[in-house]
Amino acid sequence: MELGSKLELSYKVQSNDLAKALSSDPQDDFPEVYATSRMIALMELVSARLMKPLLSEGELSVGVNVNVTHMAATPNDVEVKAVAIYTGIEDKLHKFDVILYDPKGEAGRGTHTRAIVKTERLVQGAMNRVNPT
Repeated sequence: MELGSKLELSYKVQSNDLAKALSSDPQDDFPEVYATSRMIALMELVSARLMKPLLSEGELSVGVNVNVTHMAATPNDVEVKAVAIYTGIEDKLHKFDVILYDPKGEAGRGTHTRAIVKTERLVQGAMNRVNPT
C-alpha cells in the first residue's frame, strides 16, 4: 500500500450508535448524539478495510492504538463519513490519519495504528487469557 492511500466509508447514525444507548445504569445521563466510541469503531473499520490488500490467508488486522478528538455532536439519522489515510509503517505497525465528517464538516480527527496478526494465534491467545493451560 502506498503512502497517502485513502478509503472513505459512509454510515447513517442509528439509535444504537447514540451515547444515550451506551448507558447501563439509569443514573447515567448521556446525550442523544453519536457516541465517541461508535465514531472510533467506524474509524477502525475504514482503516481495517483499507489494509485488506496487505493481508495473507489466515491473517487479519487488529487495532493497537487510537488517539482521537471528537469535536462536534452529530444527531441520530444523519449520514457521517469516515476517512482513513495510510501514513506508513513503523515497527510492523501500520499508521493512519482518521477523520469523521458530518453534513456540517469535520466532526472528529485523530490517528490510528493497526497490526497484522495470524487469526488463529489471536483467537488462541484470547482463549488462553480466560482458560490458562
